[in-house]
Amino acid sequence: MPAEMIDQPTAPSRPSLRDMLTDKFGQVALRSGQIIVVLVLAAAVVFALVQLKLVVIPVLIALILASALSPVITVMRKHVSAGLATWITLVAGILIFGGIIALIVFAVEGQWNDLSTSAVEGVNQLQQFVQGPPFNVGQEQFTSARDAVVGFLTSSQFGTGAIASVSAAGSVITGAVLAIVILFFFLKDGDRIWAFFLRPFHGYRHDRGVRIGRTAVKTFGGYVRGTAIVAFVDAVCIGAGAAVLGVPLALPLAVIVFLTAFIPIIGATLAGVLAALVALVANGPFIALIVILIVVAVNQLEGNLLQPVVMANSLKLHPLVILVALTAGTILGGIVGAVLAVPIAAVAWATIKVWNHAERPAPADPEPEKEPAEA
Repeated sequence: MPAEMIDQPTAPSRPSLRDMLTDKFGQVALRSGQIIVVLVLAAAVVFALVQLKLVVIPVLIALILASALSPVITVMRKHVSAGLATWITLVAGILIFGGIIALIVFAVEGQWNDLSTSAVEGVNQLQQFVQGPPFNVGQEQFTSARDAVVGFLTSSQFGTGAIASVSAAGSVITGAVLAIVILFFFLKDGDRIWAFFLRPFHGYRHDRGVRIGRTAVKTFGGYVRGTAIVAFVDAVCIGAGAAVLGVPLALPLAVIVFLTAFIPIIGATLAGVLAALVALVANGPFIALIVILIVVAVNQLEGNLLQPVVMANSLKLHPLVILVALTAGTILGGIVGAVLAVPIAAVAWATIKVWNHAERPAPADPEPEKEPAEA
């Protein structure tokens, strides 16, 4: 054999595509690519939902309300037809909601003059207070601030905002009407609608879909009913305290407390701040301080007693998760998004837990063994 053939080095073999994809770096690259694709698809879905929020939000509101009213519909269907039960429930809900709005309007209209007079006096007192030490704010600064507010109200920017508000009001009315229509069909044929979506699935996939539907209805309904109970207690306590102290607009304030209680963590605080401001303007700082103490006491009662007892089975989320959901919901959907974010997060977590099997109840504590009786 020639010597030149023996001494010639062999060329290194190149790694195959299979080797490049199956080594450690290839596995990390593939997994990273999958994560990127999932994130892009999720972002695309969220973007599409935000663009269609005029439809998505009414559907979510109708779904949550239908879940909350499902026990009422179930009981009524035992005595009347599904259509009649739906009409009775829907009309009764609209009448109750309309009656509450009418009470608020009448209360505000009857006490508006007194409240506006108290507001003017409160502003004057505040002006006199800040003009003295240690603030020493001059009259010229008040005048410039007033001119700035008047200039903004008469500017084209404010007019553009007013036109945008009118357009937003039209969207709200359209969404409300759409939500009522969708709610009617969810109450009447909600089980049939979900069964229609499950037709393509069979076997364990069909069973999983049934579990998810039942879990969503149970979680949505439990959350709304539990929050409504807590909100009602908060509204009664704060409204009664404001009425006893002679704070004007006690009824509207109680309704605002009830509505804002559906925004966890920050809702009750915002309502308490509003009640304290009204008391400060109309009744002075001492009554405002008492109102703040009442709000703090009610919040402690809610957090330490009502929430654990009423919401234990429907809201099993860490406060940090609730805060993140509130932030994301507010960014995507404003106030409505903040209201809907927490129940949606609760349903998502409940769905994950029953994805492969039904959620089992917690085991009961074993009974202590009895000592044998002495002979």
